[in-house]
Amino acid sequence: MSIIEPGSASAGLIARVRGLLTRPDETWEVIADEPATEGGLFRSYVIPLVAIPAVASSVGLAVFGVGGFGVSFRPSPLWVAVSGVLGFALSLLMVWLSARVIRALAPNFGGAADPVRAAKVAAYSPTAYWVLGIVTLFPMLAVLALLGAIWSLFLLHKGLGRLMGAPPERALAYTAAVAVVMFILGLLAGGVAGAVTSTGVMSGAVPGVGGKVEIAGQGSVDLGELQSAAEKAAAAARAVQSGEGPPPTSTEALQAMLPAVVGGFTRESVKTGSGGVAGFEGSQAEGVYTRGAARLTLSVTDVGAAGALAGLAGAFDARKTEETATGYEKVGVIEGRLTQETYDRAARRGEYGVMIGERFMVQAEGDGVGMDELKAAVGAVDARKLEAIAEAER
Repeated sequence: MSIIEPGSASAGLIARVRGLLTRPDETWEVIADEPATEGGLFRSYVIPLVAIPAVASSVGLAVFGVGGFGVSFRPSPLWVAVSGVLGFALSLLMVWLSARVIRALAPNFGGAADPVRAAKVAAYSPTAYWVLGIVTLFPMLAVLALLGAIWSLFLLHKGLGRLMGAPPERALAYTAAVAVVMFILGLLAGGVAGAVTSTGVMSGAVPGVGGKVEIAGQGSVDLGELQSAAEKAAAAARAVQSGEGPPPTSTEALQAMLPAVVGGFTRESVKTGSGGVAGFEGSQAEGVYTRGAARLTLSVTDVGAAGALAGLAGAFDARKTEETATGYEKVGVIEGRLTQETYDRAARRGEYGVMIGERFMVQAEGDGVGMDELKAAVGAVDARKLEAIAEAER
């Protein structure tokens, strides 16, 4: 009897878990031929296993709290409850998204875009991570859950090869592509979870579904912009899948964006290049500038359809600053554009980058320079022209 439809015995679930952990090749062979539905997979397998880390981590936080180095904090029961429920819901969402990512990328790696098989891989490959999630019952041992993540990555590799039909020589690249996309989506999901638990629950309020959600001391999340950006990212992924993604900007056009002189720095050389992976095409032009012993590199990169993900970041009006003994690192959104800067005052070394039009990254980095000079170099690139290119090809 299949274990993935309603009414299956728990013994079948345990046997399936044991099989994936100890005999993955044989178990994937069995899974490949089983009848299944996505709903059945969720009800009989995914939901029970996702509950393991969700419940364990909630109990661990309630009993032991969080902290280290002699300092501890025990969150309120409300915070623990909301955090656990939210984590559980986001885990289910990640499985659902994973199935669609696996299906969408399959043709790019010689596989078949079979929705049922993609759902099977998404449902079964995280098994080790969920089972080992029991260690989060003891917060100080939570790092051991990484072992489960590594084994689940191995299960993903095996499942993609057997169920999605990816040739052996392309299965590893397929695995890497799926893992990268899901890692990015996981970061975004974590940001949403952090926004919710850091705001309404801590203050005793629960944020609504519209407007902005304030992140205490860190900025806010515009839920309307977040939804709009997510729709754009989904549209970009569909365009790439259908072969209708935007063509990369010519390297000649990008090179023309690089000025001959920037704040007393003279351009010494230029190099260009273009390429792509899994249907996401891109191009870049990079110039090296010198002024005496000082040196900086200014680049303009067209990240193509992948830039749609920047819109998701733009919905987070987040501000992050980390200070070190000799410098700092900042990430933020300025005038709707994602920015990042890092600087070491002692070495006079740093970098500054801005995402323009959710399509182009303009970045300057250098040695023997000040941050104002790096910002001026980025500002020397005509942002309006780049925005016009991005808008014309949407």
